[in-house]
Amino acid sequence: MKPQYDKYTEGLMPCIIQDAVTLQVLMLGFMNKEAFEKTITEKKVTFYSRSKSRLWTKGESTGNYLLVQNIQLDCDEDTILIQALPQGPTCHTGAVSCFATQGNIPFTIATLDAIITNRIANPSVNSYVSNLINKGINKVAQKVGEEAVELVIESKDDNEELFIGEAADLLFHYLILLQTKKCTLQQVYTELKKRHNK
Repeated sequence: MKPQYDKYTEGLMPCIIQDAVTLQVLMLGFMNKEAFEKTITEKKVTFYSRSKSRLWTKGESTGNYLLVQNIQLDCDEDTILIQALPQGPTCHTGAVSCFATQGNIPFTIATLDAIITNRIANPSVNSYVSNLINKGINKVAQKVGEEAVELVIESKDDNEELFIGEAADLLFHYLILLQTKKCTLQQVYTELKKRHNK
């Protein structure tokens, strides 16, 4: 890759950060040559901070790093796209994305996963997730099995609405099972990526 830094003032290129799992756009920053090289070497997104006039690794003060999975340049080689695994909220406001402004928060699989995490951390008698998890791993696994069977049954018919509903139920309970086993979507993504690269 040969980024065309000389096209921009002070050699700063725009860099778009995208969640490697959900493909949600997380933020926009700027990189100079040194920030780009450090990002490649350390596998953590590093920008050039225009306000601090220095290199700035995202998450250096919070631990919410952006772990690099893939780096691309656009067709003109003057914009960087990085797919990363966020280790916490990306935005300084605590939001998943800097583009998740009030009233315009996109719903993604990561959003649903975060809701499940919250239900586990803050159990409530009114929470379906909390109640299911309190019944233990066997019940959670059984529920995933039931939803899988129901999806298979609906796949034999021509009712798209019922099929989509069962697919949503299976995905929802699969996410609960992952968290019950203390596993993450990121781990599943990493495993799939390893298989893809073989």
